[in-house]
Amino acid sequence: MDALMMAVKLLGGLAMFLYGMEIMGDGLKQGSGNTLKNVLGKLTQNVFLGLLTGTLVTAIIQSSTATIVLTVGLIGAGILNLKQAVSIVLGANIGTTVTAQIIRLMDVDSSGNSILAFFKPDFLAPLALIIGIILIMFVKKEASKNIGLIALGFGILFMGLLSMTDAVEPLSESPAFTNILAYFTDMPLLGIFTGLVLTVIVQSSSAMVGILQALSSTGVMTFDLIYPIIMGINLGTCVTTALVCSIGSSKDAKRTGIVHIVFNTIGTILFMIAMTIIKQAGGFADLWGSTVDSGVIANFQTLFNLITAIVLLPFTGLLVKVACSLVKDDEEQEDDYPELAALDSKLMIAPTVALGEVTKLATNMASLAKDNIVLSLEQFKKYEDNKTELINENETRLDRFTDAADNYLIQLSSNLEAEHDKRQHSMLMQCIRDIERIGDYATNFDELAKKMYDSELKFSKSARKELAIIGDAVTEILRLTLEALEQDNEYTARRIEPLEEVIDDMVLLLKNRHTDRLCQGICSINSGLIFMDMLTYFERAADQCSSIAMLMLGKNNEEIWKNHHLYLQELHASGDQSYLAEQENRKAQYLTPLENIKF
Repeated sequence: MDALMMAVKLLGGLAMFLYGMEIMGDGLKQGSGNTLKNVLGKLTQNVFLGLLTGTLVTAIIQSSTATIVLTVGLIGAGILNLKQAVSIVLGANIGTTVTAQIIRLMDVDSSGNSILAFFKPDFLAPLALIIGIILIMFVKKEASKNIGLIALGFGILFMGLLSMTDAVEPLSESPAFTNILAYFTDMPLLGIFTGLVLTVIVQSSSAMVGILQALSSTGVMTFDLIYPIIMGINLGTCVTTALVCSIGSSKDAKRTGIVHIVFNTIGTILFMIAMTIIKQAGGFADLWGSTVDSGVIANFQTLFNLITAIVLLPFTGLLVKVACSLVKDDEEQEDDYPELAALDSKLMIAPTVALGEVTKLATNMASLAKDNIVLSLEQFKKYEDNKTELINENETRLDRFTDAADNYLIQLSSNLEAEHDKRQHSMLMQCIRDIERIGDYATNFDELAKKMYDSELKFSKSARKELAIIGDAVTEILRLTLEALEQDNEYTARRIEPLEEVIDDMVLLLKNRHTDRLCQGICSINSGLIFMDMLTYFERAADQCSSIAMLMLGKNNEEIWKNHHLYLQELHASGDQSYLAEQENRKAQYLTPLENIKF
């Protein structure tokens, strides 16, 4: 019965430890925001910088597996290449040791010192829990909630550790436990295998090292027992990442998983050989049989990963070659839709990073839609079948991206917690649809151009001048929309609505004028109908740009977010000086020249 109670208490403590790590990691990821992507995405070819980046990111999100999975997602998105990924992998193994260094607070000996007593886990853990709950439940700011999650996760992690330590305390007086440890001490390879298997089961190298640190409180764990287990733990953590990297990933993503395995395997073999030689030669004679505490375990794990990374860092190019030889390229084929591959579900481990990638891809698609509009308007000057093929190919690409992005964002929605991420998510869900509709209008223009070409219809000279001016105005509003999206610039977004209003005035003027032309017989009925359809598509394209601008402005403004139409009504009626000034400039640029055309 005592053994069952101990097992339940140990596993319960492990559950709390793992949950605390997850909560703390979530808080750190949300608090870091898009910094993770910026840090990883702006890597240079400098492998040393990559090593430091991998260390930093892993220390932030408290998981080497999460860092490598995120790296794999960024490879698929085209943000990182394989060489950069390898350097991050080297750093990730170092960064994961931060948890063990935190846990060593368990060994703090206050000896009556009130300041040191503050850092004892049995005081620090409940204090962190109190702070975390207060920040989450009573402080409404987003940043405070993230800090609260970090504190709460920290507290739960240490409560779990204390529970594990308490559970294993009776083992210090157990002869059976001592005999098992002696058996492992004489067989280091068994220690490596045990560490590997248990880490694959638990799915966390930090948790396994935490268990070792808890067991060290029994006072019977020796150095020659724990060092092979730690090496096995580092081997075990790369099995999980290799499996994740191999599922539905690009060749370079699979190679990243291979590099992690090769790196940890070589590091373990080299370190094991070195440790065996040192031990047989009698070096550090007092070390091998010495009793270890959590600090010694943390230090050895850090030194093992740090030394291995430093030794293998100059050979990153060789590691890349090994990975490429094991995972060979297929016969070269062009990827017609790279943006679909970039919507990698692995990025969802860091929702802000995933949203950032969708935003970038949506901007690329907005550029494609704008180019398609420009291309379709050229068809009215000189119709060409090859341009129609290109327009249709681009439209298919826009449609496929819209469907894929919708599905991706729906999956991502359950991972979002931060309010600004939820706003960005909602904006993208609607914005991508607006972009797709703009692409539809390019197809509509092209169909009208083909109809004119097949029927040998012509516009009057004045109609051609009018279409050129309004075409320029619509191209300009598309350019502004693209610029606003690319730069996430509210100032540029505010310039869109004044131009949209001017385009509405231009459409009204041209419809009235064209009706007069039809009445006077200057323009044929068939070409006149096409002219009127074009005006409708111009107006709708401008409306979609206005919708995107409102979504961007509403993202940081609750009033605009709740009711775009009310905001626009108030804006038009308020006489806002900057709005009116922009509108007057656009009238002078487009409406006035239109009014001056004679027919």
